[in-house]
Amino acid sequence: MLNLLTKMYYHLSSLENIYFLSIKSTIVDMTINNPLFIFAVITVIWFIPGIIVRRFNESKQAKKEKENQAIAIKKLYPNSKD
Repeated sequence: MLNLLTKMYYHLSSLENIYFLSIKSTIVDMTINNPLFIFAVITVIWFIPGIIVRRFNESKQAKKEKENQAIAIKKLYPNSKD
């Protein structure tokens, strides 16, 4: 009886796996062959690193501008020698 149940479970799980794999392959084929999807993926891959680098450089530039401004103010108003 237990052997029969295990065989039934094995067949049922193998059918579910085959069904899942067929759905998975269909979805993958539909996405890879879709030109709009490929365009969106390439666009994201192309622009995301540029956005990250730009934000890093902008923050670095803003920090440098604040340091230069502090140095310029320090030159204008030197410490008094009391």
